[in-house]
Amino acid sequence: MPRGPHGEKRPADVIGNAVMVAKIATGEVEDTKTEKKAHKLTPAMAAGLTSSPMELGDLVQLIDVREQAQLRGKRQALLEAAE
Repeated sequence: MPRGPHGEKRPADVIGNAVMVAKIATGEVEDTKTEKKAHKLTPAMAAGLTSSPMELGDLVQLIDVREQAQLRGKRQALLEAAE
C-alpha cells in the first residue's frame, strides 16, 4: 500500500484520483464526466402525477401558483367583508 508524506498508509485509488485531478487541472486529460440519474422513475411519476422528472424551476412555479391563489382568496374575502 502506498504511503503518504508522514508515513500514513493511503489506498492506491486515492492517489490515482489525485493524479487524475491534477491531469484534468493542467489540461493534460479531458474531463469526461457523465451525468448519472439516480432514479429513472420518481415517486410522482410512479403515482401518475407527472410524466417526467420535475426540476427545481417546476417546483418554484407550483409554489408561486399556489401562493397567488391564496392571495386571491384573501383579497376576495377582504372585498366581501368591506361590502
